[in-house]
Amino acid sequence: MSENFDLIVIGGGSGGLAHAQRAAEYGAKAAVIESAPLGGTCVNVGCVPKKIMWYAAGHMHHAKLAEDYGFDITLAGHDWAALKQRRDAYVKRLNGIYETNLDKRGVTLIRGYGQFVNGHTVRVGEQEYAADRLVIATGGRPIVPGIHGAELGITSDGFFELKDCPKRVALIGSGYIAVEFAGMFSALGSDTTILVRKDGVLRNFDSLMREELQQSLARENIQLETGVIPHEIKKSDDGLCLHAEDGRKFGRYDCIVWAVGRAPNTGDLNAEGALLELDGYGFIPVDDYQQTNVENIFALGDVTGKDALTPVAIAAGRRLADRLYGGMTDRRLEYRSIPSVVFSHPPIGTVGLTEEEARKEYGNDVKIYTSRFTPMMYALGGDKVPSAMKLVTVGSDEKVVGCHVIGDGADELMQGFAVAVRMGATKKDFDDTVAIHPTSAEELVTMR
Repeated sequence: MSENFDLIVIGGGSGGLAHAQRAAEYGAKAAVIESAPLGGTCVNVGCVPKKIMWYAAGHMHHAKLAEDYGFDITLAGHDWAALKQRRDAYVKRLNGIYETNLDKRGVTLIRGYGQFVNGHTVRVGEQEYAADRLVIATGGRPIVPGIHGAELGITSDGFFELKDCPKRVALIGSGYIAVEFAGMFSALGSDTTILVRKDGVLRNFDSLMREELQQSLARENIQLETGVIPHEIKKSDDGLCLHAEDGRKFGRYDCIVWAVGRAPNTGDLNAEGALLELDGYGFIPVDDYQQTNVENIFALGDVTGKDALTPVAIAAGRRLADRLYGGMTDRRLEYRSIPSVVFSHPPIGTVGLTEEEARKEYGNDVKIYTSRFTPMMYALGGDKVPSAMKLVTVGSDEKVVGCHVIGDGADELMQGFAVAVRMGATKKDFDDTVAIHPTSAEELVTMR
């Protein structure tokens, strides 16, 4: 006999937990099914441990910069193993906090893998559970290409299992994971190379951000190899060698990291048992209200193939609970003007349309404002790390539809400017805002 709930969420990541807890606050009898530590990719092998590694790399940069300010700094090296131990302990504490929060809200935690029996019933092991509504929030996993020797590389998950810093490392991929990890490896002591299929990194970002980041990679002695289509990886006594389809060979490396994208975790759901439709890549199509093709089944987060960002999954989950259980009939997440950050060195903050996207949509109505400068932080030293900013505006009133920043502090300042962009601020609104001086952020309200 099955146990009955108002709501069952399959997946204990950020989006699933946010939805279940908000629904429970409205009085729903809710359960979460999860086999792994709570928190999903973000807490365990994503945002949280990544940010800790980014901070570590940043401390290395700032230690060098301190000499320009009169400090006598001697760096005796970096203890990767000690950092890993503290980082893992912090993540484990977060896992416990998530479980405690579920208990406080009366949400049942079911350990195991959930599979559909039908549109209202899920099996976990030998036990069946039924619910009026089902929500799929199973997230994604790193892709490993099907080439010979691919198993000799690691994924982003494997990055967090490394017990020491590899001397020679290659990142294969052009997205944010590749450039973020490259910056961390390089700062903490690795000879670092990025191998990309086309002509550069972050191809979906604004051109100014891409150009400035690639210059930053060069300053950090991170080698960028373009036009590389992996064919196979071979191992020898001297390390790993990547062979490209065009005959070029790259290596030898102590570690190769695959950062070529992520796939949805839908293969073990038995989607056909619930008559649930998947697209050709295994993602779950949803409408504007997170609704699947099955009336009482919803999906949110990375498994839908939309904006694979933790805050997006959380926002979608909470809004879905507001609508289904809180009486807010039109409540939904609008997938527009979503801000994001690349934790490169320096970081990139971005919201809205790129220049290329705006010109495609608005043509000659687009006007661009840019600024390039060296932040005051580097005024006393010989090594300069420049910042660059771009505002993308449209129409006679110059509505700001895109804001893009690369430079120290971009990760923090973008949150406030994202509010302005979402509210429809114009260039005049930016200009009429009094600058905070001396800061880098003031450049965004003083551009001409």
